[in-house]
Amino acid sequence: MAIYDSQAIQQILPHRYPFLLVDKITELEPKVRIVGIKQVTVNEHFFQGHFPGAPVMPGVLQIEALAQVGAILALREFEDRDSKIPFFSGIEAAKFRRPVVPGDTLELEVIALRIGSKIQKMQGYARVDGNITAECVIMSVIADRPQN
Repeated sequence: MAIYDSQAIQQILPHRYPFLLVDKITELEPKVRIVGIKQVTVNEHFFQGHFPGAPVMPGVLQIEALAQVGAILALREFEDRDSKIPFFSGIEAAKFRRPVVPGDTLELEVIALRIGSKIQKMQGYARVDGNITAECVIMSVIADRPQN
């Protein structure tokens, strides 16, 4: 069961196809922990070149997917979130444990270490079938969105 479906996620995150890397949120403890899902399909744009004949989801995109789930945890706390944008400010202790391939269901768990009005620090774990595929500590800054 989804707490947030794709439509609800797009009400929180500024990301859009082809860079929206979370399909639904399945668990949420506000300001504490969040779990999202990315259904990895053979149609993902990055598989065209990474790697032909042996498709593997790039590790950096697993980290990006974790960051997007973390951004949902942080941005949902802002009433004026439409005027905010999350930016990476650091990644620590990133480790990649196993490949993610077409057909995998990538579970993205993010635990808040610090959630502030501007600075966020979170521990992220990406898993397939309960096995860690990637993990890291993510730091981000919630900034005011530039006006066009």
